[in-house]
Amino acid sequence: MQYGICHLSIVPVRSIADDTSEMVSQLLYGEHFKVLEQRKKWSKIRNAFDNFEGWISNQQFTIIEEDLYTELESSDCKKVSSELISFIETDHNILLPIVLGSNVQHNCFLNHKFDGSLASGQQDKDQLVHKALLYLNAPYLWGGKTAFGIDGPGFTQMVYKINGHRLLRGAQQQSTQGEALSFIEESEPGDLAFFDNNDGIIDHVGIIMENNYVIHAFGKVRIDRIDHTGIFNTETNTYTHKLRVIKKII
Repeated sequence: MQYGICHLSIVPVRSIADDTSEMVSQLLYGEHFKVLEQRKKWSKIRNAFDNFEGWISNQQFTIIEEDLYTELESSDCKKVSSELISFIETDHNILLPIVLGSNVQHNCFLNHKFDGSLASGQQDKDQLVHKALLYLNAPYLWGGKTAFGIDGPGFTQMVYKINGHRLLRGAQQQSTQGEALSFIEESEPGDLAFFDNNDGIIDHVGIIMENNYVIHAFGKVRIDRIDHTGIFNTETNTYTHKLRVIKKII
């Protein structure tokens, strides 16, 4: 088994080993993973943070030893960048921009220097909505995890990550976590609302706010009304998503 770490700002994770294939997720700077299969130009990896699997280019990561991988996994204090854009200084004195939620606790292994604001450890639940607002108006991007392009579960995963909590990658997967609430009135800001399609498959997720609002990625990260039926868009006067369940994660 081989192990790797992302040494670039943002790396696409693809469904198959081809530059033109679908981007299903992204690796951010400092994320580490297992290498499940290695080919001449591509490697299939499993992200340690959420166990998500996909293909990345061999030119876009650094091989690490198992001891470092184990150290990264066992570290109690996860440190992530807490500003929309921060900078890493590489060993060649080049500034590398990194995005909100990048892992910076072991950048020294790469001979990189980080000098910026960071978040570490688990933060209070009331910080979730505050962090979510940092992504407001970020454009929707399938597979995206950054303020320059993000999808629904990528948005909720990153907000929770910055606050020191792990969510899985997909909306369906995230819906298996936490405690289900019986009524929307039981929810608190920071809880997750899940929505399903006509086939009953959960395909969307958002973060509950105060006063019956929800923040979610739909076209862009936006704030809409929510009730027992689902998400109501006041611009179109229509319900855009059908509520399935609300989960309390923390």
